[in-house]
Amino acid sequence: MNKIGFAVAALAATALGGCATVTRGTQQRYYVQSEPSGAEVKMTTGMSCTTPCNLKLRRKDEFTATISKEGYKSISVPIESKMHGGGGAALAGNVVAGGIIGGVIDGTNGSLRDLKPNPLAVRLAPVGSSEESVVIPGEKPDTKSKSKSRK
Repeated sequence: MNKIGFAVAALAATALGGCATVTRGTQQRYYVQSEPSGAEVKMTTGMSCTTPCNLKLRRKDEFTATISKEGYKSISVPIESKMHGGGGAALAGNVVAGGIIGGVIDGTNGSLRDLKPNPLAVRLAPVGSSEESVVIPGEKPDTKSKSKSRK
């Protein structure tokens, strides 16, 4: 390989290294947990699972998750697709280092976004109680769950 070819290859590799599509991907691990476990999760995307579950979802797709279990009050939670913490800076850096095309791709395919809340942890209230089912903020994900999603 000549010097010019090597320089072009090195420049391309450097530009790709900062590309969110390559480094983060367009999908993310998404966790759903419930107290009690064994609740059915139905998403407006058409996917479903039984808690605790560990899914791989597209970062840019917002949806509503409804968690229910016989004998407990159901809860529906909107899941938002938000710009990831360093997303704005990453997009600007990508435009500078990788060009307009890389910035457009990352900006439209969801790689700069994260689904929130993640994990989604809920406490289901028994039917007949005065309590309501609630989202548990700040819960740590159950990453060992092997539950599979269903379409």
